[in-house]
Amino acid sequence: MKFKNVLAGLLATTMVLTAVGCGSTGDANGNASLTETDGEEVEIAEEEVPKVAPGKKGTIEFWTVFTGADGTSMQAMIDAYNATNPDYTVNHRAIEANDLYLKLPLAIQSGEDVPDVCINHVERVPLFEENGYLEDYTPYLANSEVKEENYNPKAWKMTEIDGGHYGIPLDVHSYILYANMDLYEKYGNGVLDDGLLTWDEIMSVGDACVADDIIPIGMSWLRVKFLSSYGQLNGKLSSDGSTPDFNNADATKVLETWNKLYDAGYTHKEGDDPWQLFLAGKMLFCPEGIWMYNDIKESGLNAKMFDYPVFDTNSVGNWTSSHQFVIPKNDKRDEEKTQAVLDFINFIGNNSLEWAKAGQCPAHVSIKDVAEFQEMPQAFVADENEELKIYDFKYYGYAVESLDGVLGEVLFERMTPQEALDKAVQETKDKIEMGE
Repeated sequence: MKFKNVLAGLLATTMVLTAVGCGSTGDANGNASLTETDGEEVEIAEEEVPKVAPGKKGTIEFWTVFTGADGTSMQAMIDAYNATNPDYTVNHRAIEANDLYLKLPLAIQSGEDVPDVCINHVERVPLFEENGYLEDYTPYLANSEVKEENYNPKAWKMTEIDGGHYGIPLDVHSYILYANMDLYEKYGNGVLDDGLLTWDEIMSVGDACVADDIIPIGMSWLRVKFLSSYGQLNGKLSSDGSTPDFNNADATKVLETWNKLYDAGYTHKEGDDPWQLFLAGKMLFCPEGIWMYNDIKESGLNAKMFDYPVFDTNSVGNWTSSHQFVIPKNDKRDEEKTQAVLDFINFIGNNSLEWAKAGQCPAHVSIKDVAEFQEMPQAFVADENEELKIYDFKYYGYAVESLDGVLGEVLFERMTPQEALDKAVQETKDKIEMGE
């Protein structure tokens, strides 16, 4: 593999998508935390690596980004699989996302400590495939119970690349709106009674909230807030799939809306933690991920999930990603072990109700119609439809890393929307050029 591909991979991995499952890793100002690398030397803290007793033929090494509460659910499913006495037991290694996306290319390049299967976010798969990091599933699917028709169509098709298939979806997970229903009864004035909240409606209830020291809406992990609204406007990170051009009128409209909220005093103050304020009952509305629902349950807060706020009730959209099982390239892994990996993936798909209990939406269709899942608050985002705003730009990682650096500056009005978008687009172009 050429050095430029290694450099490209390292550049792509400096963007952090999650710290806890797919939870936001932003600081209190809404900016993402980044792991810095110059492409030459990367120092990564080593975590304790768990071990399970090998099966009759050994172990499958499985790396994930599930370091929080959802990791407990994943481990429960793995334990259930290992209890079936498979030829290969599964050893689960949960790694912070920023570390995993740095370690994986380095492991593949060195040929040492390469996992047999790994979780990648769907947006990373195209560039990782292009850089030669991933195995094509196609030769193994014919002899496996893993079938396309068993999975969410949109999540499955996004990893079909140049005639190959490079990911099996675990879930689709969306960024939605949480509403404190006790506060809503007092301050909401019926704005959510139709199931959708517009930005104008947030403005309409803002003064009543602020008068009683209640924050109308929280604004952290700004990249997905931007992508949610921009997707509702049919925005793309690149019109031609190659050159970033998201510094346009629709993107500006999104950011100007944030400025209106901030100027009116309807958002939290810089330095505050909006999610903790919401859990403490100090905030009416708080957009966050469906995977944060365990926090709601533990807090005892009377909160419900709704679609992400909209400009127009005819244009609903929730930013969505998908955790995908990928097989890293490794010449030392034989076909028998690769087939065992697919057996494990199939087991997880058929037994992913436990994953749903962590607030996720499993991608396997066997779960979709289970009564227990249908009663879960996140079930409304499980369908494959236009409300799932999944971005398919190959250089997505470069783009969102660049956005991370400027969106907080816009919210707190140290940059204008156009200045910020122009800077993010140029930085994305620079990263693409450096990686090629």
